[in-house]
Amino acid sequence: MGELLKDKVCIVTGSVRGIGRSVAELFAAEGARVVVNGTRPGSAAEWIRASDFQDRFYPYYFDVSDPAAVRKNVMAVKKELGRIDVLVNNAGVERNELIGMISRENMEKMFQVNVYGTIEMLQYVSRVMGRSPGGGSIINIASVVGLRGNPGQLVYSATKGAVIALTRSAAKELAPRKIRVNAIAPGLTQTGMMEQADLDKLKPRIANIAMGRIAQPSDIAGACLLLASDYAGYISGQVLAVDGCASM
Repeated sequence: MGELLKDKVCIVTGSVRGIGRSVAELFAAEGARVVVNGTRPGSAAEWIRASDFQDRFYPYYFDVSDPAAVRKNVMAVKKELGRIDVLVNNAGVERNELIGMISRENMEKMFQVNVYGTIEMLQYVSRVMGRSPGGGSIINIASVVGLRGNPGQLVYSATKGAVIALTRSAAKELAPRKIRVNAIAPGLTQTGMMEQADLDKLKPRIANIAMGRIAQPSDIAGACLLLASDYAGYISGQVLAVDGCASM
């Protein structure tokens, strides 16, 4: 691989598996020092040990929806690694329920992680980035359903729509401090969550993908790499749909 992120310090939340893990692995391959995050201690240990870049990973286990834990761990990263150059807000929860059957518990959990957790991370990390003359890049993982909506995903799409809105506001507010804020809106992606889904119900959505396949986690990771790199130095406040031309 190359060195597009050589020596950059990157935090990727929710990076124990799926899209987050793919992002973490690609960033490390491109020369970054990567903070891997999950809620269960040791949950990333096995694949980190097996990686060719294991010395570039720094596991920090905490819940992004816990403000005290976010503050404590962000400050610990700053102390250990000296700075923070990139944040990928990937941690998320998805619970799909039809209108009339929506659980208040599930609704609160999705907002706590997907929205409040994203805001908490963005707040504390941007304070660290703002002290660096080079600023930084914050990438929020939204979803194509936050752009278009989808039956059975009212709450999830609401949280991802909120992520898109907060991305645009944060981009305007943080631009003077040289902090870029963008969002990526993945379409259907082959993750563990997808393997548990009812594929018959997904057939109409899959048929609507012009490129003829669902995304792989590496497709999302590649978009994150672009936005994290200096090649995107003049890109901020944007929402990049990575969905195989399904949302046009």
